[in-house]
Amino acid sequence: MKKQLLLLLLLTIHLAKGQEIKELEVATEVDQATVFVTNAQVFRKGSVTVGPGITTIKFKDLSPFITPNSIQAKVNGGIAILSVTHKQEFSEKLEKPEELLKLEEESAKRERELALLTAKKSSIEEEIEFFTTNRNIGGDEALNIESFRQISEFYSRRMYQLRVDLLETEAKIEKQRASASELRNEINSISSIKNFASGSVLIKVESTGRNTVDVGLSYVVKNAGWLPSYDIQAADINSPVNLVYKANIRQDTKVDWKDVKIKLSTADPNTSGVKPELKTYYLDYSTPPPIYGNAIKQVSGIVMDEDGAPLPGASVIVKGTTIGTQTDFDGRYSLTLPDQQSSLVFNYIGFKTLTKPVYSETLNVMMSEDNQALDEVVVAGYGSNAKVRRSEAVAEAEFDAGSSPAPAPSPPLPVVQVRRQTAVEFDIDIPFSVPSDNTSYSLKIANYKVPADFKYVSIPKAEPSVYLTAGIWDWEKFNLLEGEANLFFENTFVGKTILDLRNAADTLQLSLGRDQNIVISRKKITDYSSTKFIGSKKEETRDWMISIKNNKREKVRIEVFDQIPVSTLDEISVELQEKSKGSIDQDTGYVKWDLDIEPGQTEEVRLKYAIKYPRNKRLYIE
Repeated sequence: MKKQLLLLLLLTIHLAKGQEIKELEVATEVDQATVFVTNAQVFRKGSVTVGPGITTIKFKDLSPFITPNSIQAKVNGGIAILSVTHKQEFSEKLEKPEELLKLEEESAKRERELALLTAKKSSIEEEIEFFTTNRNIGGDEALNIESFRQISEFYSRRMYQLRVDLLETEAKIEKQRASASELRNEINSISSIKNFASGSVLIKVESTGRNTVDVGLSYVVKNAGWLPSYDIQAADINSPVNLVYKANIRQDTKVDWKDVKIKLSTADPNTSGVKPELKTYYLDYSTPPPIYGNAIKQVSGIVMDEDGAPLPGASVIVKGTTIGTQTDFDGRYSLTLPDQQSSLVFNYIGFKTLTKPVYSETLNVMMSEDNQALDEVVVAGYGSNAKVRRSEAVAEAEFDAGSSPAPAPSPPLPVVQVRRQTAVEFDIDIPFSVPSDNTSYSLKIANYKVPADFKYVSIPKAEPSVYLTAGIWDWEKFNLLEGEANLFFENTFVGKTILDLRNAADTLQLSLGRDQNIVISRKKITDYSSTKFIGSKKEETRDWMISIKNNKREKVRIEVFDQIPVSTLDEISVELQEKSKGSIDQDTGYVKWDLDIEPGQTEEVRLKYAIKYPRNKRLYIE
């Protein structure tokens, strides 16, 4: 009986050893990355030899910002994938880098020097206070003139020297504080890089024999993205427009991308050159006419944390668009806005996403920490106990190694543009490196020479300026996105504008900024603007004169826009009495003049209309 039990025990141990799950680590680098406007999909590949039975393949040293349910894995050779598990792992003890140790030592030295200077300042202030409160140098004993003179001279010299020492010490303290603060910021920037977990993915597979297999892994990672920007260059009004299409890529995934095959996707898992737009003038009681001249075209500000410290590298994007920028080292940003009212979306690692409407040209924001996110990925400090956050996702066994595109004809970089069903992709054929430093790296992905129809446009009611515009046909084939554009005309930088595709029709109108050589004005003709009563009705007349002078050396073609109000009630009537050969859109009330003005000449157009409405009602008329 004892022999049988011993044999059974040995058999059980043997079976347990046979079923023991082996764990193999596979070292990989980021091989490909599809970068979206926000987030990116990262691809890794590796090779590993597995034995018969169940084996766990571990991808280590991954980003801590992986979206778990986006993980996809593939193992070839008929190997079955049993599960995919995502982990956030913290080391038992994080060793401080040598650079950080030196900075901390220098910081401690500067803090000691600051403390000594502060103590010296206190001592000087106490001595000054002592002399000030003991100015009665004679006391009860009378002093002769010579003694009084000597004491007075000593008092003056000593007080003068003390005040000079106080000023010098205060200056040294300010300098030392600035130096210590700069050093602390440098320490914080290095510490923030090190204080993140390391992500890992465990793939459990089952094999019937010993095989060397290729394994692939893809996942979506946060804190990455790209934004488009443009350079619009026009040599003169008789030459094609040169449109330089640029992609600004950034990532702070805590993993550097070295010589990576990058694909950009449009999918989403100081003087403004933006010309104004007319607003339909609806006429109704107690409804004021549209207001112009206060549209916000550029916004700037500072992004801070709850302690008032600047947040460098924060993402600032116009909500619902691909128009955006990043804050600089001091947390400052500046962004050109579309013509319509906008909201800004602020993002920063470890902070809650913040959306703010733009009500003024200055918008400072204070972001609050996302404690839940910090609990998941941030280490409390060096030498902390090990902590593991685990999230499991059994993923589909799919992995796309990507296509092999041919280079595009003569762009700045070999790029193939592919239009998908719901997005456009830019496949960059040359490997590119993007460090994890949240710095924006600019790539020229296309350069187009496009014929353009140049003309001048003005809406003097909104703004007494004339804008040069360029109309581009078939712009859809260029796969453009909304974004900021730098304007260059006649080899001179003339400002910024917005490539706003939301209002684009068959022809894309690019605003090339103001032309100061064409002067326009809009004035009310007082003699013909009046109010009178006719029976139960009140009639008000408005008469406007628009004057355009061409100070250029060549003839110009200009479109001038104005408007008459549009009535929404039967009892209110609007009669157009004069429009100087202009055309009118009856639905919107927009009036348009197409004018050709010779050099040095002045053209005038007139807009006159009358409004009748009940005399006992009040109507807001410009």
